[in-house]
Amino acid sequence: MLRTLPVLRAASACARVRAATAAPASALTAARTGRRGMTSARSYQGDVSEKETIVKLLYNIGSKKEVEQYLTYFSSVESHQFAVIKVGGAVLTDSLDSLASSLTFLNRVGLYPIVVHGAGPQLNGLLDDAGIVPDYIDGIRITDEKTLNIARKVFAEENLKLVEALEKLGTRARPINGGVFTAEYLDKDKYKLVGKITHVNKALIESSIRAGALPILTSLAETPDGQIVNVNADVAAGELASVLEPLKIVYLNEKGGLFHGVTKKRIDVINLDEEYEDLMKEPWVKFGTKLKIREIHDLLMRLPRSSSVSIISADHLHKELFTHSGAGTLIRRGHRIFKHSGPKAISNTDVDKLRTLLSENDPQIVDGSTSVASYLKSLESKNATIYGDTGYDIFASVITPEDASEPFIVEKFVSTKNAALNNVTDNLWSVLRKDFKSLAWVVRKNDPNLAWYFERADGSYTENDLVLFWSGVENLDLVQKLVARFVNPRSGAAGPVKINPAGSRSYSSARVGLFGHQQRRGYASKTSPRKVGIIGARGYTGQELIKLIDYHPSLELSHVSSRELKGKPVTEYSSSQVIYSSLSPQDLPANTDVDAWVLALPNKICKPFVDALEGAKSKAVVVDLSADYRFTDSWTYGLPELYGRDKVRQATRISNPGCYATGSQVALAPLVKAGFVLPGLSGVSIFGVSGYSGAGTTPSPKNDVKLLRDNMMPYALTGHIHEREIGHQLSRGFLSNTTPLEVAFVPHVGQFFRGISLTVSIPVSKAVTPEEVQALYEQTYAGQKLIKVLKVGEIPEVRDIQNKHGVQVGGFAVGSGGKRVVVVATIDNLLKGAATQALQNMNLALGFDEYAGIPL
Repeated sequence: MLRTLPVLRAASACARVRAATAAPASALTAARTGRRGMTSARSYQGDVSEKETIVKLLYNIGSKKEVEQYLTYFSSVESHQFAVIKVGGAVLTDSLDSLASSLTFLNRVGLYPIVVHGAGPQLNGLLDDAGIVPDYIDGIRITDEKTLNIARKVFAEENLKLVEALEKLGTRARPINGGVFTAEYLDKDKYKLVGKITHVNKALIESSIRAGALPILTSLAETPDGQIVNVNADVAAGELASVLEPLKIVYLNEKGGLFHGVTKKRIDVINLDEEYEDLMKEPWVKFGTKLKIREIHDLLMRLPRSSSVSIISADHLHKELFTHSGAGTLIRRGHRIFKHSGPKAISNTDVDKLRTLLSENDPQIVDGSTSVASYLKSLESKNATIYGDTGYDIFASVITPEDASEPFIVEKFVSTKNAALNNVTDNLWSVLRKDFKSLAWVVRKNDPNLAWYFERADGSYTENDLVLFWSGVENLDLVQKLVARFVNPRSGAAGPVKINPAGSRSYSSARVGLFGHQQRRGYASKTSPRKVGIIGARGYTGQELIKLIDYHPSLELSHVSSRELKGKPVTEYSSSQVIYSSLSPQDLPANTDVDAWVLALPNKICKPFVDALEGAKSKAVVVDLSADYRFTDSWTYGLPELYGRDKVRQATRISNPGCYATGSQVALAPLVKAGFVLPGLSGVSIFGVSGYSGAGTTPSPKNDVKLLRDNMMPYALTGHIHEREIGHQLSRGFLSNTTPLEVAFVPHVGQFFRGISLTVSIPVSKAVTPEEVQALYEQTYAGQKLIKVLKVGEIPEVRDIQNKHGVQVGGFAVGSGGKRVVVVATIDNLLKGAATQALQNMNLALGFDEYAGIPL
C-alpha cells in the first residue's frame, strides 16, 4: 500500500512509482572511498561525496522525491531517535550479509540505527549440545545458571559476528554486551534468572553514536547487585524505544511482515486507532500473533504519534524506510478521524484550523481560483460528508449523488506534509472505502501522487490532462455514463452531478466524445488483480520482472517456476507468500485462472510450453522473452514505441524484443522510416557493449568477473540473432521494398554488471546536419515516455541508464560530406531490454495503462 500525500492535484498516467530492491553490498563497497574521517577537509569532502553516491543508489528503490523526503524526516531528530532495530537470531544466521549491507547503507547517509539482537535459535542449538532441554512458561524461557552461562557466550559471539560483518564493509560498530539495561527479577521463583527492565542507560548508546559507531546491543540486563539476567529481545527493544522515543521501531524477521491468517497475504498497514479492536476479534488473530499485536499496540500508545513499527526482512529494509509503499507490515497509531454530515457539518469543526489547512494546502485556494469562505459556503448546499483528523492535517469532502446507483464523489482531499509522513492519508482513505461502497474522483495527469490514486482505483480513464478514477463500480453501463460525463460535462449525461478534480480547476473545457478521441487511453475496470505466472524466474530478468509485478497496482504473481529454486520462497515478491514451483508444459493449461504467462527461458526451450497452451486453446496472454517467436508472423512483436500499440492490445501471443535489438532499432528507426537508409546491404554497423548480466547466471567466460577485469570480450562476430532481428523488424515495419535491410552487428561484454551501449554508424542517402538528425529523432519520439532524446553532442553513458526503464539516444554526429551519421543509444538490458518491456506489453494486452507499475 502506498503511503504518500494525495492532494487530488495531478501527474502522468502511470501506476505506482516503486523500484528495485536496495543495491547489494558490492555496489556499496564500490561507492565507498574508505572509512569515515573527520580530520581534514579532504576526508570531509570524501564523506559528502560518498553520501551523495549512496543517496543516488537509494533512488533505485524509490523516487528521488520519496528518498529525500524520508531522509529529511529521519534527519530532523537527534541521531539516537532515528530507529531501534530488533534483530532475531535467525536473521543473524540466515541473512547476516543482507543485514550488514542494510545497516551500512543507513549509516552512509548519516543515520545511526540502534540494533538490539536476540540469539534464540543459536542458544537452543548449544543447549541441545549440552543436553539441556529448553523450558518455557507463558512463552518465557526459564533461565537457570547453566542456561545463562551458555546464553552469555552465544550472545557475545553473535554480537561480535554482526560487528565484524559491519566493520568488513567499512562501517564502524561498537559491541555493547552490558551496561544499558538494569532489571529486577521478573519472578525469580517461577522464571529464575529472567529480568524485568527498570532502567535504560542511554549514555552508552549516545557515546557510541558520538564516536561515529553503530551501537550493537544484546538484550542481557543486570540487577542492581550485578547479577546478569536474561531479557527477551523484543521486550528489550520495546523498553529502549520507550526511553528514546524513536521515529521507527523495526522488527526484522525471516517472513518479512505479518500475514493474514485467512488470505495468507502480507498485511501492508495496521492503523491501530481505527482497526485494533476489530482486528483483535478476528478468529485467526490468536496465540503469538495476538500477543505481538497487543505488545506493539501498548508500546505505540506510550510513544508520540510520529513513531511507528515496521515488521520487515533484512533484504527489504531500505524499501520499508525510504519509500511510501514499503515492503513489510507498517503498524502505526494513525490519527483519530472525525466525520460530520449534512448542511451544518462545518459548524461541528474547528473552522479556524480548517481554514488554515485549506488556505495553505488546497491548490485551488492557494492559486486564488476560489476562497476558503466561498468553498465552505458551497458545502451548505451540497449533500456532503466531511472528514478530517483531530490535528487538522487532512480534510476530505464526499458528495452524495442524487441517483443512488451512482458512486459517491470525492470532491476534495487535502493534506499537509505532516499527514503524509505520519501516514494519515492512507488511514482516511481506508475510512472512505469502509463508508462508501463506490467512489469516483478526478486528478490531473501531472499530479506527483498519481500512482497513489491508481493503486486505490478499480479503473481509470484519461482525457487530455485529467484522469477519471473509480472504485467499487461494477456495472459497466454506469462506468460508461461516468466516462461520458467526464469527457463532455455539458452533456448532462448520467445526472446533474459534475465530477471536478478536487483541489484543482474544473475540467469543463473537455469537448471530445467518449470514443472519438484518437489519443485517448482506454479504460480498464477490474474487480480483482490479474494473475501472472513466470516460467524460468531464476535468471536476472525473471528477478527484475518479479519486482515490477510486486509493485503493480493490478497484477498478482501466482506462479513462479524454477527447477533450481523449487520449494524456496520468492523473496523478491513481498505482496503475498509465493513459493517457487517447477511447472511442466502440461501444468500451464490446467491453471485456467492465470491471465498471463511470461516465458523467461533460454532460446529454443519455450516451444513445449507454447504448444501445451495452444493445444488447450488457452486465451491467456503469453509473453515470450526468448528469440523463438520473433520471426513468426502469427506472433506480435512487442516494441510499442516503434510498431504501434493497437496490435499489442489485441494480441495474446507476444514476442518480447531482445535487449541489443531494442536499443539498436530505437537508434535506427527514425532514419529508416524517413527513407535515409537504403535497403539491402546498407552499410549500417552496430558496435554493442553489454554488462555481464547479459550473459545470464549460468557460469561462462562472458560472466566471469575475473576474466573481465580490465578487459572487454567480443563474441559472435557474425550472425548474432539480434543482427537478423534488427534488420527483419525494421524492414517489416518501415520498408515496402522487398529487399530487406541488412546490418552488421558485433556484440561485446564489458566488466560492468548491467546496461548496454550501442554506437551505430549509419550511411545515409543524402547529406544531413547534426541538428536535422536530432530534430528528426525528437519528432519521431515525441511523447514516448521511455525514450529520451538528448541534444546534439550529448552522448549517453551506461552509468546513466543503469536501473532506468527506458532508452537514451544521442550523439548525432555527422561525418564529413554529411552522408554518415553516428548515433549512440544506451539501455538497461534487464529492464527496457527485457522485464520493463515485457510489463509494457502485458499492460497493453490486459487492458491496463501501458506504464502501470513502471517507475517513470
